[in-house]
Amino acid sequence: MTTQLDTLKARFEEAKAENLDLDMRRGKPGPEQLDLSLAMLDLVTADDYRTATGDDPRNYGGLDGIPEMKSFFKEFLEVSSEAEVVIGGNSSLTLMHDTVARAMSHGVAGSEKPWGKLDKVKFICPSPGYDRHFAICEHFGIEMITVDIDADGPNMEQVEALVKADDSIKGIWVVPKYANPTGLTVSEEVVYRLANMTTAANDFRIFWDNAYAVHHLNEEGDALANILEACKAANQADRVFIFGSTSKITFAGSGVSAVAGSENNMEWLRGHLAFQTIGPDKLNQVRHMRFFKDFNGLKEHMKKHAAIIKPKFDAVLEVLERELGGKGLANWTNPNGGYFISLDLNEGQAKKVVALANELGVKLTGAGATFPYKNDPKDSNIRLAPTYPSIEEIKKAMEVVCLCVELAASSEA
Repeated sequence: MTTQLDTLKARFEEAKAENLDLDMRRGKPGPEQLDLSLAMLDLVTADDYRTATGDDPRNYGGLDGIPEMKSFFKEFLEVSSEAEVVIGGNSSLTLMHDTVARAMSHGVAGSEKPWGKLDKVKFICPSPGYDRHFAICEHFGIEMITVDIDADGPNMEQVEALVKADDSIKGIWVVPKYANPTGLTVSEEVVYRLANMTTAANDFRIFWDNAYAVHHLNEEGDALANILEACKAANQADRVFIFGSTSKITFAGSGVSAVAGSENNMEWLRGHLAFQTIGPDKLNQVRHMRFFKDFNGLKEHMKKHAAIIKPKFDAVLEVLERELGGKGLANWTNPNGGYFISLDLNEGQAKKVVALANELGVKLTGAGATFPYKNDPKDSNIRLAPTYPSIEEIKKAMEVVCLCVELAASSEA
């Protein structure tokens, strides 16, 4: 008599014979998305390259960005003045790394001593979260403390208790909108509590990585309360650094990044930046501003992105529901934007599923990657990245993933 396990094993062997080579590991823009910005390459020429104010972007200077780019990111990151914005290079990850590095070597504004001279430095890491945030902490020897993520953001009971009791806790990572990997958006209450919580460290910082601020999948995007205004209202204006970029908007390797925060924090940053560079790539900033013209131009551009990637998200969700819906084997998020879908399996299943899928030629983000030290205590979370593959590839890959979920669960039963 053929059992369900026998049937699943037979399907597994059939899939193996297909010699698939599909990749759903990283949240990269697909080629069609990159094509949306090709016209930008023709907007700065040998005859026409100056900024909107007539300055020469080929030369040194402009340490924190050209004025029109700062005005653009003022709206993008929702701060009140250009003095609260510093423009960086192509990557907000670089800005985050360098901000942590400067805090370790010199301390932040208001620090009594550099963080690196303290006996211990700790960061709170809501999880599942962004693996590259955790990698920065590991690189600098910062101890990571995992806290849960609820439907409205980091579990604030856990966060508030930790930061109140321990002055070695100097920071928290937050992806506030369409988070990596859950796709959830932080609630207004959580924003308020982060701004107002009592911290034992007087130089505690929120690293607010608003990478997906404009990456809506649907017409009505999620609303996000303004963290800097909340911090100002709480007399904690220096508490937050806000990061963003156009890396998944124009060209992933040639975007423009920015960091925003209080004028005091930005002056601190400019002071350190002056030792690192004489100025960023201003020609790329000119190119971007001619392409978008203003922030409304960016919003129209993002509708074109949504038209490309929403069907890919829909394809993932359709296969998950068809193959696993109602079986009690998995839950998944249905985000309103961003780049990821978070798949939560029954405890102890994630590593098995990733290994089985890899055996069938479907590469998934490593189990545990969304937790500090790559340690998912429940071994249940898998991050799905639908943006790069084609819809046909996504459907095939997700059918394989669902097969592996069922096989892993049946093998253990």
